[in-house]
Amino acid sequence: MGVRRSTVIFAWILLLPAVLYVTVIVAYPLVDTFVLSFTNASLKKTTNWVGTANYEKIFNGTFAEVIVRTFVWTTFSVAIKMIIGTFGALMLNAAVPGRALFRVLTMPPWIVPMAIGIFMWGWMYNGQFGMISGMLQNWGLVDGPVAFLAHGSTAFWATIITDVWIGVPMVTLYMLASMQAIPQDLYEAAWTDGAGRFYRFRRITLPLLVPAMITMSMLSLIATFNSFDIIWILTQGGPNGDTTTMIIDTYRTAIGSKKYGEGAARAVLICIFLSIFCVAYFRVTHRLASGEHR
Repeated sequence: MGVRRSTVIFAWILLLPAVLYVTVIVAYPLVDTFVLSFTNASLKKTTNWVGTANYEKIFNGTFAEVIVRTFVWTTFSVAIKMIIGTFGALMLNAAVPGRALFRVLTMPPWIVPMAIGIFMWGWMYNGQFGMISGMLQNWGLVDGPVAFLAHGSTAFWATIITDVWIGVPMVTLYMLASMQAIPQDLYEAAWTDGAGRFYRFRRITLPLLVPAMITMSMLSLIATFNSFDIIWILTQGGPNGDTTTMIIDTYRTAIGSKKYGEGAARAVLICIFLSIFCVAYFRVTHRLASGEHR
């Protein structure tokens, strides 16, 4: 009995640093933000308890539009990254000359500091001296300069393209590593039985990649949902709020307008949405794991 108790105490001592970290770095800010969301805290006012007024103001305003825009932006960005990244991994996994060189060439978007990469895209989107507008004019596709970031529809897709450019390398390398973990014996047995390339992909590669694709999709979804740098550097949520996502709106409210209570309410909603994504992810992976063990 004494030995068991000492083992438990020793285990808690080992866990203590992690518990303190979670409590101080994660739990306390979450609780403090949640409490703050029920107040009218700001730089100019005395903080008072206002109940659910901040949340009512959110849903009575234009924030519903922002939520829809955030989900559309995230869905398209993650879907395109997964498609291009998986296709790129298939190409890099194929036995072709120069494969090692192509693997190295996938890294620059990930290696280049994000701010520098975003500024580079901002320069290319410029209507007066940007490369993209210039090429379109030289090819006769447009009559004059196109300021991609000055119009809502083009700015929205411009930010998605930039996010895809930054995120594809990680997806590609992750999916490539997952493909290389698939036992080659399966492919050799299928090839011996006369299975073609497409059949091997459909029956071996794709099913075994599903867990990796789900994991990568969830990681990419969380990162994209919380993406701030790309939109803020390119458009700051403009023009006319057409690229404003939840994280941009939260920053503008809490930091720009100094309305900390309303900003905290928006942050709580973001946390709730991401928690729902994580619960869904764990349920799906649990079902996949249960299916594998049957």
